[in-house]
Amino acid sequence: MQTWRAFEPMIKEEKSPKFSLKQRLASFKYALHGFKVLLKYEHNARLHLLFAGLAVWCGWFLNISLTEWALLSFAIALVFITEILNTCIEEICDFVCAENNLKIKKIKDLAALAVLIAAVASITIGLFIFLPKIF
Repeated sequence: MQTWRAFEPMIKEEKSPKFSLKQRLASFKYALHGFKVLLKYEHNARLHLLFAGLAVWCGWFLNISLTEWALLSFAIALVFITEILNTCIEEICDFVCAENNLKIKKIKDLAALAVLIAAVASITIGLFIFLPKIF
């Protein structure tokens, strides 16, 4: 019975590259470019940004607690993360299969559902935070 150790001689050990502050800073540049691409091509991301800005303004105006800021930040991040992942999934699907395909449609629909669930959860968090302070 062979185990994974039988394959050890075939695995080359690569030296990890040295830490480079310049490369770490470049990764932020790539991330910011991704954010620009997201806002340029994804209309829903612009709406998310608008509502996130409105929620932050309301949080500041209504002087919400530190815990409420944490929940609000989590909600905003959740929506953006799911929107980004949805966009990535859609782009990969379009790259892999340009024509209509039922499996690709199912994948895209499920990814869109994830964004909808995140948005509804975020709205719910916002209502729990802001409604008691308004009424």
